[in-house]
Amino acid sequence: MYDIVIIGAGPAGLTAAVYARRANKSVLLLDKGAFGGQITYSPKVENYPGFESISGSELADHMVEQALAQGAEVEVEAATGIEIAKDGVTKVVITEDGNRYECRAVIIATGARHRHLGLPNEEKFIGEGISFCAVCDGAFYKDKTVALIGGGNSALQEAILLSETSAKVYVVQNLDFLTGEKQLQDILAARDNVEIITGHVVAEIPDGDALHAVVIESVADKTRRTLTVDGMFVAIGLVPENTPFADHIALDNAGYADAGEDCTTRTPGVFVAGDCRRKGVRQVTTATADGAVAAVAACRYIDGL
Repeated sequence: MYDIVIIGAGPAGLTAAVYARRANKSVLLLDKGAFGGQITYSPKVENYPGFESISGSELADHMVEQALAQGAEVEVEAATGIEIAKDGVTKVVITEDGNRYECRAVIIATGARHRHLGLPNEEKFIGEGISFCAVCDGAFYKDKTVALIGGGNSALQEAILLSETSAKVYVVQNLDFLTGEKQLQDILAARDNVEIITGHVVAEIPDGDALHAVVIESVADKTRRTLTVDGMFVAIGLVPENTPFADHIALDNAGYADAGEDCTTRTPGVFVAGDCRRKGVRQVTTATADGAVAAVAACRYIDGL
């Protein structure tokens, strides 16, 4: 039996593992794919304390190495649910492979994946021309041309940020109108380097050695237009991955864990951390902060048993 099983090995889960191991708790990290989370998609990270500039994958590697050096165990498996044993204390994390891992506490750090367009070549260019975060990557497109896909509040905020440094920003929305706040729309409308294109979807991402264009298509008449761009930012929403654990944690209307800054849930011994939790700011720094809080809370819970 482990003291703590951590589901998800992004910055939140990896930080939780480090804190838990330093408290002398046995830890198992489970993740269904490459460890490191969304940060691995960022070609450069320049807003994480301690590193003036570092690639997202390199930063993730440092975090993984630190967790392993502290003695955390890892398994590449997808967790599909949690059971509470008859004693009311022991938790059992079930995986897609059919394994069952017993523990005293669980930290859910599954994150939230950016909703993708679902087009050929999209995966190829993620981190190499396609980004999901203007705060993280907007500076790399200074004096260049970018397309921002989306029309909600988050998308418009991203477009405003991009317009401050990029030479040209195309805002492409599938509806015939933007859905973000009027104040944000007014700011964009007043900027000469912003072109708003409604009623269009991205139909194609041309292949090549680098992202150089996107093809958009009119929803109404299916006519197409090619936009020459240096980069594309996709802001069409996030998808939290909490559904398998809904029996033990409350979810808000968007599917995020409805937990506060203490990272506790309605189930004693089950905690949440990182982007899977409802929060106002989703950055690597806030994820690592959650990881620390959740790990300390889990250790206190275990010590109190």
